[in-house]
Amino acid sequence: MAVLGEIRKRPWLLMGVIALALLAFLVNPDSIDKIFGKNPSILGKVNGEEISRDEFNDQLFVLQQQAQQQGQPQNGLEEQAWQVLVQSKLIKQEFEKLGLELTDDMFWSQLQYDPMFAQNPSNFDEKGNFKLQDIKKQIEGLQEAGQAEMYNAWIRNKKSIEYRMMARILFGNLGNGITASKKEADLVIKQRDEIANVDYVKVDYTSFEKTNPTKVTTQDLTDYIKLHPTRFKVDANRNIGYVYFPATPSAQDDAASLNELNKLFLKGSDASNGTENFQNTKNDSMFVELNSDVPYMPQYLKPEQLPTALKDKIAGATVGQTFGPYKEQNYYIVSKLLDKKPTDSTMSSHILIGYKGAERSTATRTKEQAKKLADSILADVKSNAANFDKDLKFSDEPNAVERKGSVGWTTPESQFAPGYLNFLANNSKGSIGLAETQFGYHIIKVDDKKSGAMAYKVAHLAKAIKASDKTESDVHNKATRFIQQVQGKSFNEFSNIAKKGGFNMQNPKAVTRFQGQLPGLGTDKDGEILTWAFDKKREIGDSDIFTVDGTGDRIVAYLVGKQDAGLANPESVREQIEPIVKNKLLAKKIIDKINAAKAGSLDQIAKLFNTTKANSDINFFNANIGGSMEAKVAGAAFGVANNKISQPIEGMAGVFVVQRKSIKSNKMPGDAKQVVDAIQQQNSNMFGQGYLKSLQDNADIKDYRIEVWDKTGHQQ
Repeated sequence: MAVLGEIRKRPWLLMGVIALALLAFLVNPDSIDKIFGKNPSILGKVNGEEISRDEFNDQLFVLQQQAQQQGQPQNGLEEQAWQVLVQSKLIKQEFEKLGLELTDDMFWSQLQYDPMFAQNPSNFDEKGNFKLQDIKKQIEGLQEAGQAEMYNAWIRNKKSIEYRMMARILFGNLGNGITASKKEADLVIKQRDEIANVDYVKVDYTSFEKTNPTKVTTQDLTDYIKLHPTRFKVDANRNIGYVYFPATPSAQDDAASLNELNKLFLKGSDASNGTENFQNTKNDSMFVELNSDVPYMPQYLKPEQLPTALKDKIAGATVGQTFGPYKEQNYYIVSKLLDKKPTDSTMSSHILIGYKGAERSTATRTKEQAKKLADSILADVKSNAANFDKDLKFSDEPNAVERKGSVGWTTPESQFAPGYLNFLANNSKGSIGLAETQFGYHIIKVDDKKSGAMAYKVAHLAKAIKASDKTESDVHNKATRFIQQVQGKSFNEFSNIAKKGGFNMQNPKAVTRFQGQLPGLGTDKDGEILTWAFDKKREIGDSDIFTVDGTGDRIVAYLVGKQDAGLANPESVREQIEPIVKNKLLAKKIIDKINAAKAGSLDQIAKLFNTTKANSDINFFNANIGGSMEAKVAGAAFGVANNKISQPIEGMAGVFVVQRKSIKSNKMPGDAKQVVDAIQQQNSNMFGQGYLKSLQDNADIKDYRIEVWDKTGHQQ
């Protein structure tokens, strides 16, 4: 089924607004009875419109499927889910404010433009017409076939498609109003072509500070933040310091792991009464499953997919040959070559006969009826191979006739049903036969075969190099001594003690409750540390020890600071804005000095600061002067009359005073119409992102997640 296939293959296309994913998370439903205060089913509001728990939980299966298919960790998805859902609400609200309505008819008419459907050629016929009625029938068929889970998946994802449609229609309507006039184009052409020649004096901030040391106080940072409140609006966050104590295996632990492997490799396994070892076992897969720290994998792999120690040796090896022991990352390994064969590529076609209960099938026939029909088609095709195309009409695979049943080229490593791949592996070009998979019965025709590179099936007997109980105990004692030393101490003392001990310390200045991972850590305890730091009982200066599951590593965390939602704490953003604020303070000193001296020429100003006068060309499109891009200086150069001295200009790299000598025009290619089109296109491209950011910056957003989450006792 095309619809369900897309849901399974590319769930990320279904979710969110403008190619983002609406993901699921949050409160443990079993803990509802523990909540008092905020409504546990409401996680927040956007301009008064509620964000419900159900809106997140309805998307949970999509999150899990996406993470599994892409092999991604599930930490940190909560904040992404929140942000995208907030954006979805804002778009819906603006959509309705404009008097727009997404009717059912509009939904179906717009479906062909949604990425989920637009990017799948099978949703269009040979003439490019969208197969809307076929898709509707497929969705209706889910209900009729009793596929409740799949139908509910469609209903949940339909909401996300609606958000995307509203965004596309909203941005399209507003974007159509973005225009550019000829007068605007003429101004841009003038700014592009005119070049001012100026004499100037630059008082460099760095040089000036050498003789005028300037300290940026917390109040200076605060004043700057208040002037730019939108830029420094932050969610509740915490300043956490943490020291990591890895339970690194000792030399004795390393030797013990190697000895354990050698015992299984050379002498025998206790699990097999000491008589069987990896060299003489008759059942390699079972021996590995019983004795190895990594599972047995039956796939055939190319040399580049094998461990480094085998890549250059495997080609000349014989079946049964062993390699090792060798060390790969944190394992000692012995590998045995079980089989090798060329990875032929096969072109094949099939007719799929599904039945009620088969995976992804909407067929109503029984399995027995399906087998009978498949046998009949097989006999017909075997009697005359040309009948294959005629019998494609019986196939339950979407668009089978249009695609002539082709599945393209596959290899033994392709992500296909094993039963299908086994048939291809064991049959030559021109063969026709029947194979059964979880999807039903396949009448398969092998259209072509190409020889490929050699692939190898290898069994790996591996033993992890783990920290022993003694090593873990030593690490615990080290972490315990450290936390005892820092109890009641300031963060500076915490940092100094860690540095003196040679320990690995991290200090992210602002971590949020739902970001999932902590910079520099990435352990299963990150979420627990965040929960600890945001506990309402937690006080600045508190510290605690956390043990990483599976490794025995210890983490000592220290709460440095607490920040409520609002404007950022000045010290938390000092590294970000201190250079800017310092330059502003230096600029004021320089300008005050120029004004106090009442200097009437560039030479006098240059002498005042022990620098020199210089000359340069500058224009709005290339505002490079004195080694830095200075848009304000370009503006002043065109704003002052010839041979007049400008007021002091606070630039990016220093304070400038300019005296314009002349203006010349350097006509560049491109007429007014081209410039109008370019301006309009640029503004249109920037509109969506800027518009959405503006909506979010000015929205009344209430976030109850911390309160609701913490009262449920939920932990990541």
